[in-house]
Order: sequence, then structure tokens, then C-alpha cells
Amino acid sequence: MYTVLVIDDSASMRRIIKDMINSIDEFEVVCVATDAFDAREKIKEYEPDLVTIDINMPKMDGVVFLRNLMRLHPMPAVIISGESVRGNDIFDDGAVGFIPKPSNGESMQSFQDRVKDTLLNLTFLLKRYTLKKPKGTKKVPTNTLNIEYKIHPDEVIPSNPSKLPGMKLIAIGSSTGGVESLLRVFKKLPSDLPPILITQHIPYGFSNSFAHRLNDYSQVTVCEATDGMILERGHGYLAPGNMHLTIEKIGNEYRTKLLDTKKVSQHKPSVDVLFRSVNNNIGSAAMAIMMTGMGDDGTIAMKELFDNGAYTIAQNEESCVVFGMPMKAIQAGAVKDIIHLDQIADYIIDFAKGKRK
Repeated sequence: MYTVLVIDDSASMRRIIKDMINSIDEFEVVCVATDAFDAREKIKEYEPDLVTIDINMPKMDGVVFLRNLMRLHPMPAVIISGESVRGNDIFDDGAVGFIPKPSNGESMQSFQDRVKDTLLNLTFLLKRYTLKKPKGTKKVPTNTLNIEYKIHPDEVIPSNPSKLPGMKLIAIGSSTGGVESLLRVFKKLPSDLPPILITQHIPYGFSNSFAHRLNDYSQVTVCEATDGMILERGHGYLAPGNMHLTIEKIGNEYRTKLLDTKKVSQHKPSVDVLFRSVNNNIGSAAMAIMMTGMGDDGTIAMKELFDNGAYTIAQNEESCVVFGMPMKAIQAGAVKDIIHLDQIADYIIDFAKGKRK
């Protein structure tokens, strides 16, 4: 059963949409919200598998809420709105579906059929999204949070720093706020750069669509990484939402290698796993970038890269949505330069030209 939050400022429309969704096998509306701020609290409380969002709402426009949702808590979202002229734009903002509200005398049955068709066509995505998601609709009581054993990267990938520099390569780690921040960086990048590997903490089922968004925004060719891809200049490789991204050297080529193992630093994919793999294979020829995010994932391996002579930078507090991961790396003495988000692309370009080491 897929759980749904319906967000609409109209009481009658909330009731209509709720009844329609509840009539569909495999779907259940667990709560409704009257505006974006109400929805924010309901998402925290019920952790639904899907949200439906109206565009015209008081306090915060539905599109603004959608953008904030994709930036801070990416999850499947369907727009149900009378503003059909904005239907195409919302897909660029991260929505997975758009259902126009009935107009010009359209029957409720026709509207219900469209709601049903859209949701049933999304079950493949919802199945992937909920595969790794804890069961249940209510949030975990606060006294049980953060008790998960924190796996050290040693349990997944041993540290074996490369003594000789490998090919030039760029590795990026990010979490909360990273989706929009990465888009801002990639928009400024040219095509002729060393390979870029990205670990962004993102739910399973969203990494492929996010890779497409990065690709559309940038001259860099970006894809969701699969096992055994040869690392090429001008290409970016995003870690899948449920796998660790690493690299290995086979002959004279460097290839991607995905690991379906334990969470590391409470994440899968983990920045620590990516950075350690880069240090094991690339060493001092690498550039590592720590961007906005909560927690400390990546700190251990970034310090190893720094100690091995790699060039490491962190996003500054001013430009971070959450100054957690960069702060921890800075405190660990793992960072050479601390820079604003809008400078990161320039530093990558300089590194590629040999101007920063």
C-alpha cells in the first residue's frame, strides 16, 4: 500500500482527491494539508510515499513548495492543479506527474480516470522509492532516532592509499541542499574536464532523473553510474540512490564499480566510500569537494585524501543550506580551501588546467 499526502487549500477538492485516491488499489491517503507549511509538518509526521500538490495555495505557491521539497527532502510529487499552462515547467522542478483539474464541464468520472491512470503509471517508481524505506506511515518516535550503528568505511572498503598519482579526477560529496547546489555548479562547467564522480544522498528511484537534470543543465555529459563504465573526460557519474559508487583500475582504464553493501556513515551511497576509493586508486591526482549536507559523511576519507596530497575544498557556511559535512571536514583538518558555492565551478576549471593543486 502506497501512502499519500494530499495538499490543497480547497476543502472540497481535498475531499474529492482523497476519495478518488482511496478508491485505487494499492493507494491510501493517510493525511491532508491545507497549505505548504501544514504539509511540511505532515510530511515529517507521516512520511508518505507520495504527495499531491496544488499550485495556487495561500502562504506559499505550490511550485515554490515543490522546489523546496526537491531541494531538502526529495520524494515523489504529483501536481494536481487548474494551471495547465504550467504543466511542463513542473517536471523541470522535480515533479513526476501532472494532473489538470477538471474544467469546461469535464465530468468527475473523467477526472477520476486521469488520477487513477497517472498514479498507476507511477507504481514502478514508487516501488523503487519505497524498497529501502522503513515500513509504516507514522514517523519513528524521537527516542528511537539515531540509534543505528554507524558503520565505519573500513567495513566496506579497506584504506590502501595510492602511492603514485593516477588520472586526474574530481569527486564531489553532498547531501541536504545538494540537489540545487549541484545544478548551480554544473550549469557553469565546460565539457572538457576530467571525469567527475558525484555522491549525493538521494532516495532510491530519484538518482536517474536527477542525473538527467544535471545533464540537461550542463555541457558535461552526466549519467547515473552503472557497473563497469569507463571513466571519460567530459563525463559525470552520479551514484545510484541505493548503491555505493567506487572506482577500480583495470589495465590502463579506470572504471566504475558499484557496491551493494552496508550503509557507511549511515548512508548508501556514502561519500566516505567514494572518497576512499578515489584515494586508493587516484591519490594525489584527485580533487575532492565537500558540499552542503547534514552529518559528517565523507570526513574520514577526505582527511585521507588531504594527507595523501590530493586537492580538497569545502563549501563555505554562508552558501550552504546545511553547514554540517563541510564543517566536519574543516574541523578534521581535511580541507585546503573554503569557498562559496558560486566559486566551485571556477576552482574545478582551474584544477583541470593545473592551476590548483
